[in-house]
Amino acid sequence: MRELALHILDLVQNSIEAGAKRVLLEIVEDMSTDTLLIRVSDNGKGMDAETKKKVVDPFVTSRTTRRVGLGLPLIDMSTKQCDGYLKIESELGKGTVIEAAYRHSHLDRPPLGNMLETLKTLIIANPELDFNYRHMVNGEVFILSTCELSDILAGVPFSHPDVIVWLQAFLSESLNNLYGGAKDENH
Repeated sequence: MRELALHILDLVQNSIEAGAKRVLLEIVEDMSTDTLLIRVSDNGKGMDAETKKKVVDPFVTSRTTRRVGLGLPLIDMSTKQCDGYLKIESELGKGTVIEAAYRHSHLDRPPLGNMLETLKTLIIANPELDFNYRHMVNGEVFILSTCELSDILAGVPFSHPDVIVWLQAFLSESLNNLYGGAKDENH
């Protein structure tokens, strides 16, 4: 995939398909340590030790609609190409944590990409999901909770046209502030 935001979308979708009701997406960009860290934690069904060993094999998937699963193998490959790693922690019946780390300045590191659209898609398409997002850039932090947003909206769905417009503006401003007002979405 050309940008990490698409990998993130895939990872969160995996969590949802694993029955997660709560997902935490964390992104840490720390230029002082030259690190980009992406972590997706969920309370889904988890994996047993055997499945966890096989999950980065592209020819192993739990999907019945196709025989290959490329999401984790591709992110595993891209982390290794960029002096990073992919770590998977999972416990059957408790959930899974996927952590992907990159050397931030690595020439081959894919750009983070359009997190605004990724977040908007996850929020609007999964209104029942308790989705939490924490993004830190050099000590600056943006935190979002769909439970808190739902409380503020008092029953108005995320898919309402006025809410979509507001969400677009809110995410755009928040992410721009996180990067010190930068307009580039491909950090």
